Amino acid sequence: MPRITWPAKHESCTKTPTYWNQIASDFGEKHSQQLWRSHSDAINFTLLERWLPGRQCEYFLKTDLFDEALGDGLYSIMTSFAKRVVGIDLSIRTLRSAVSHLQGLQTVNSDVRHLPFADGSFDVIISNSTLDHFASRNEILLSLREFHRVLRKKGRLILTLDNLSNPIIILRELLPFRFLHRIGVVPYYVGPTYRPKYLRCVIEKIGFEVSAMSAIMHCPRILAVLAAHVLERTATHDLQRRFLRCLRAMERMEHWPTLYLTGHFIAVLAVKH
Repeated sequence: MPRITWPAKHESCTKTPTYWNQIASDFGEKHSQQLWRSHSDAINFTLLERWLPGRQCEYFLKTDLFDEALGDGLYSIMTSFAKRVVGIDLSIRTLRSAVSHLQGLQTVNSDVRHLPFADGSFDVIISNSTLDHFASRNEILLSLREFHRVLRKKGRLILTLDNLSNPIIILRELLPFRFLHRIGVVPYYVGPTYRPKYLRCVIEKIGFEVSAMSAIMHCPRILAVLAAHVLERTATHDLQRRFLRCLRAMERMEHWPTLYLTGHFIAVLAVKH
């Protein structure tokens, strides 16, 4: 496993683990959302199949284990491409849930803003919707610099981030989080993000070469999550499968000129110089 050098405790991080531990507990007990998660995992799975290297590499890093705590997440495809997979998360509860049913997963309780790994430790980093939960864009920059530091030369970063060119995300940023949380639109904290062109500039300035950029998750996400929640409880398996096929069909909009207006996430493949 890559050599770990534990950082000093940072004051800005002291309250965050408690919050995410509670979120992990709430979701584990009340919000399984397996139908919706199967769709979300399938989209991320397809993206990784497209962008992962053609040969097996040594070390993978996944920057949070929320998906793997609630299901299989991306673990199977990561292990098919890497000899060792390391997953980090700020929440101890999330780490324990993921390890309990994913044999061989190596985990570290860590913050993406201050990664406890030596320079050049990983061949690939997968960060799907991790960096859109900070209070400031400066924290996104800190995390991206850390990704660059711990990647080996020619290492790959596969990143997804909320898409600020999507009108729904724009509206969400304009409204207070407490209000959106109270009415059930967002189940946990979401923070600022970027538009695609600006994100590309930020990533390239840090020292990456952006090899590919797209947008994913083109269904109306809020409505789809609500529908999936109802169908998971009431519908037959056949109806659930048809529902998932309809959601997957909407991903064809990734190939339309309007992809950044409909995609919920920006997806980026970046290579370290």
